Amino acid sequence: MPRGGPRRGVLRGGRLLRDGAPGGPVLRLFVHLARRPLLPAVRIWRRNIQLRVVAATLLMSLGVVLALGFVVIAQVSKGLLDAKEEAAQSQAAGGFAVAQEKANTPFAADGPDANDNKVGRDASTWMNSLVKQLASGGQTAFEVAALGAGTGEESGPGPGAQGVKGARASGNVDPTASVPASLRRAVNHATGTFKTFSQIRYTAGAEEKAPEPALVIGKRLTDINGAPYDLYYLFPLSQEEESLNLIKVTIATAGVFVVVLLGAIAWLVVRQVVNPVRMAAGIAERLSAGRLQERMKVTGEDDIARLGEAFNKMAQNLHTKIQQLEDLSRMQRRFVSDVSHELRTPLTTVRMAADVIHDARVDFDPVTARSAELLAGQLDRFESLLADLLEISRFDAGAAALEAEPIDLRVVVRRVIDGAEPLAEHKGSRIRVLGDTQPVIAEADSRRVERVLRNLVVNAVEHGEGRDVVVRLASAGGAVAVAVRDYGVGLKPGEATRVFNRFWRADPARARTTGGTGLGLSIAVEDARLHGGWLQAWGEPGGGSQFRLTLPRTADEPLRGSPIPLEPEDSRSNRARAAAEAAGRGDARGNGDGRRQGGPGASTAERSAIPPRSAVAGAVPVPADPTALPGNGARVVARPADQATQEDGSGGR
Repeated sequence: MPRGGPRRGVLRGGRLLRDGAPGGPVLRLFVHLARRPLLPAVRIWRRNIQLRVVAATLLMSLGVVLALGFVVIAQVSKGLLDAKEEAAQSQAAGGFAVAQEKANTPFAADGPDANDNKVGRDASTWMNSLVKQLASGGQTAFEVAALGAGTGEESGPGPGAQGVKGARASGNVDPTASVPASLRRAVNHATGTFKTFSQIRYTAGAEEKAPEPALVIGKRLTDINGAPYDLYYLFPLSQEEESLNLIKVTIATAGVFVVVLLGAIAWLVVRQVVNPVRMAAGIAERLSAGRLQERMKVTGEDDIARLGEAFNKMAQNLHTKIQQLEDLSRMQRRFVSDVSHELRTPLTTVRMAADVIHDARVDFDPVTARSAELLAGQLDRFESLLADLLEISRFDAGAAALEAEPIDLRVVVRRVIDGAEPLAEHKGSRIRVLGDTQPVIAEADSRRVERVLRNLVVNAVEHGEGRDVVVRLASAGGAVAVAVRDYGVGLKPGEATRVFNRFWRADPARARTTGGTGLGLSIAVEDARLHGGWLQAWGEPGGGSQFRLTLPRTADEPLRGSPIPLEPEDSRSNRARAAAEAAGRGDARGNGDGRRQGGPGASTAERSAIPPRSAVAGAVPVPADPTALPGNGARVVARPADQATQEDGSGGR
């Protein structure tokens, strides 16, 4: 083939693959179709220990029975053949002696053998008579065959006498076909008795008889004229074969019964052990579902019974402890609720007095006036803390109600941004909105969603280090999402999962500009759960953070994904990946312009203005991952140790 010709395949690892594809689509499709019907069986096999134990018992029992059967059959077969061979050799030795004695007996002139003497020198007639006489004593126990010396056909004349003409045998036996050539050669070339196993074949003129196995014993003798000939005894092995077949059938039948019996015994024994375990597993599942009154039924005094008693004691102790914890939690919730309610009356009185003092602070000296201002500020925070405690107590008691109605999240976002603008101006930040060109409609509680977004936006402004805050909206499939991105101090590894804990602060030494209570994100995640949605966090040290609120478009609809990725596209890892891909493709335009939109050289404002691909209308939501759980954080990207300087648009917390 020319060097430039088309290549039909590539040889890899000894396999010819079409178009160089490793494995090929046809093979993968075949494997998939072959595995598909096996999956239910594999699942049952993996989940059912009783089936595995019984199957293993059956396989091992079958192996033992087969091995035992082979050994028994081999020993019985050897015994039968040895006994047959010993008896046959004794019978044949007697026959050979009689035949040689008849050949050596002198001929009388008269007497009972006078007729034979008339043909005394006719060896053929004498041979026929000898074969009949020898075979008559067998009574179907053996057959006799005589062959001329040499080839077994006609032989040349002997010394001073006529040779044996042809082969002869009793019982319609075909002597030339029944006596193996190897045995004839051994008899012709050596003295003594020789034996072998063969088959007795009958002549075509006889009744249709199938060949049967036999033991053939032969020896070289001389006839009445002193000419050599071969005499063979053929002992059928039909009875031994029938006996061996009967033994095989008996052993096989007994083996089947033994295997089935052992399988049944294993099934019953394993059932006695597995059933209590299955019962314990079912009761444990019901206990985990909240049915704390479930108990195992205990019978007997064996190990399984002791296990059941221990399980019931454990369940009872757990029930008692859970009841104690529930009572304690109920008392704590009631205490918080009662204290919050009871504090409202004195707080109202203190608020009225503080307002009077605050209004008259212009008449006070500077120290007293400042004290009046501090008193008013702390009272505001106290009122917020009481309101948050009451809200938390409602969530804990399960009394929070959702008033869902179709709302446009863009309206809620605008209200939140309008309220956070003064704080943003004070911090030197700018709040920008992306994805608000189209309506983002969802069935939700407007008050609760606004509270969640206000908390996220205020936290982003407070921790944004004076940089831009980006609020992104998106809708796809059956979900809507709002993500709040800041470029401030970010989150350290592990903080994304703790940020929703009550009263948790990333830096306890950091002052609160807005005077938060530490319960804002805890209430926000409870509001998200009440909607059946997710509230998740992502962050990297010095690279900012992003909080994502995902809600179902329709109430009570399960979420399968979010239209906005939790990790923003302008994170360090995504930018490094994009730069590596651009360098690998040799994008000259991207390499020539370091400030290409969204590239590593772009500013923070430019990067933050780029919406992710999933934020485009009609984008397919990403699949839900293990971190996409209500109130759970997501992956936190650690900052490299050698990256001491800040990147453009990012700062340290």
